[in-house]
Amino acid sequence: MDGGSGLNIMYVKTLDEMGIDRTRLHPTQAPFHGIVPRKQVMPLGQIDLPITFGDQFNYRIETLTFEVVGFPGTFHAISRRPCYVKFMVVPKYTYLKLKVPGPHGVITVGTFQRVYECEVECCGHATTIVTFGKLAALKEEVAEETLDAKKSTGSFELTEGSKKVLVDPSSSEGKTVCIGTTLSSE
Repeated sequence: MDGGSGLNIMYVKTLDEMGIDRTRLHPTQAPFHGIVPRKQVMPLGQIDLPITFGDQFNYRIETLTFEVVGFPGTFHAISRRPCYVKFMVVPKYTYLKLKVPGPHGVITVGTFQRVYECEVECCGHATTIVTFGKLAALKEEVAEETLDAKKSTGSFELTEGSKKVLVDPSSSEGKTVCIGTTLSSE
């Protein structure tokens, strides 16, 4: 859960794994920012789903609206400020738990072990994204350098103030090099 944003996010893979037909999505025309760095995200649609916190003896069910996105993530869904408000959640960041008022007492959500596993998976995912981004930038840089090299080594035209000189006058290969005739003796 993340109390810093105004959207509940669900990944389309999660929706598919839950067996929910995509025709249940409500169309949306509002892109959002902040999920993918420096990029705008257009959700595939919105869906209202009943969410339950607790166990069979002490539980709360509320309907939340999720923005369904088509890119991969390390979580199934990300619940944010609208979820906190609807469930009256009190986050306990020190203990990595959420406290939710229930009909028979406080419902505690989260275990340190599960949060740790999610964080490790999320860091691995972030590393992959960063590495992929660096590789894409490197590929683009190499492509530009290759293009520049092709420009400079393509067809070399003799310019004014230069002349061709044999690399090895005693050789029969006839390899030449072009040198400037207007250079100073220094």
